[in-house]
Amino acid sequence: MDPPPTRRARGLALAVLCAMQLMIILDGSVVTVALPTIQRELGFSPAGLAWVMNTYLVGFAGLLLLAGRLGDLVGRTRVFLVGLATFTAASLVCGVADSPALLLGGRFGQGVGGALASAVILSMIVGLYPEPGEQAKAMGSYSFVSASGASIGLIAGGSITQLAGWHWAFLINVPIGLAAIALAGRLLPRGAGTGLGQGADYLGAALVTVGLSLGIFAIVRTAEPDAGAGQTVGAGAVAVALLAAFVVRQARAAHPLLALRIFRSRLVSAANLVTVLLVAAGFGFQFLTAIYLQRVLGYNSLSTGLAFLPTPVVIGAVSLLLSARLTARFGGRTVLRAGLVLVAAGLALLGRAPLVAGYLVDVAPALALVGVGMGLAIPTVIMLAMSGADPDQAGLASGLNNTAQQLGGAIGTATLATLAAARAAGSLARGAPAAAAVRDGYSLGMLAAAGLLLLGVALTGALPAARRRTAAPYKTPPPARPDTEVKLCEVKLGEVSREGTAQTVPTQHRPCTVCAVGTRSAPGAN
Repeated sequence: MDPPPTRRARGLALAVLCAMQLMIILDGSVVTVALPTIQRELGFSPAGLAWVMNTYLVGFAGLLLLAGRLGDLVGRTRVFLVGLATFTAASLVCGVADSPALLLGGRFGQGVGGALASAVILSMIVGLYPEPGEQAKAMGSYSFVSASGASIGLIAGGSITQLAGWHWAFLINVPIGLAAIALAGRLLPRGAGTGLGQGADYLGAALVTVGLSLGIFAIVRTAEPDAGAGQTVGAGAVAVALLAAFVVRQARAAHPLLALRIFRSRLVSAANLVTVLLVAAGFGFQFLTAIYLQRVLGYNSLSTGLAFLPTPVVIGAVSLLLSARLTARFGGRTVLRAGLVLVAAGLALLGRAPLVAGYLVDVAPALALVGVGMGLAIPTVIMLAMSGADPDQAGLASGLNNTAQQLGGAIGTATLATLAAARAAGSLARGAPAAAAVRDGYSLGMLAAAGLLLLGVALTGALPAARRRTAAPYKTPPPARPDTEVKLCEVKLGEVSREGTAQTVPTQHRPCTVCAVGTRSAPGAN
């Protein structure tokens, strides 16, 4: 993708991409606040209500990898626009829904549209800002939007639901989406892609999409109290089998959907594993902290959203103003490691919050510390994951990292919520008061989330360290006369150049690909 010609055009294009990402993130948290009202007005059962969230997640996570690769093949801007239009139309369906079935259908459509658009956003940012310093700043903007969107959505969701009704939690996306489509069509560079013939592996696409969707389904089912063990284990087993078949298919296909060589890069593999752990801890942190604030400290939904503000504010300041500078100075691995340690420390402090807590003393400082760590870690790990891929696989790398984020979110919410619920149930069985039992479960969940981040710190050892390079000064070679004694650089196709012997030959000026300066070689040399 050729970048727009001016700084202003690139800035506007980045704003459109970040606006779409914000709309996707906001949608999830806005809907979370509206769930009780949706259940009352549409008649959802308690188990069915969970699928207002899960249907979106299954559609979204299952298509991310395929959507990212499609961006490489048919053009990222084209895939982004299709996704944006699909998400906007599905939001309209959700907004006018008068039955559970129609709402769930619209939510699945939102997931599909969100996957198509979100999967190529990172690769488009890399194309807009190929220079490392500018790219780090652009990733800071993306990371701020991604990390702060959930907290902003909690506040917006409470306000919209209370003032205008739950339908507007979806309908608000329609005018925003239409405006974004108009701007994206004018601002985003067009790229044709490499063509479907370079990776149109339809069987592989079906295997990975169904496998990921079933895997996410199995994960989210583990957090539901009425989930049947047989159904959950069966879905998980089928998902593992399909994904294993997908890997075998990719190893043998002439034009694979996912070229397995991408995992040979330590940057790609390690950075995406760290992404899973970081997002798992982040989602668990948001879920558990909301439970603690409401069920232990007695906050309502709006005050809970406001209580989270230190985290997105600090994330914004650090990711936009500090992260890129520190990465340029100390290297991505060092900054990522520091960010993970700070987030783990903040979660450990939150895990020690007492039953009767003061917000300014016991909660806000820890939330700010989490914000500092997230502001350092999120843009750095994303940039590392993207920088390890070849340019023709940027869309795939973007989809892969988004898949890692969604997988981490599903694992974090399901695992940490289940762990906290089990600890709370045990405390209740021992006679603890309800609030104390919730606090016990919350504390264990927070400490477990901190442990995930410490595992991520260990994985950063697989990332290559920053290397300081000093470029040799360029020196123009002295002029030489034809038919004089000169040293040759023999250039042979398919081989590395090597220094030849001095000869007296008629010469012509020809660039040497190894020396990167003009040399003289004999006419007709290979």
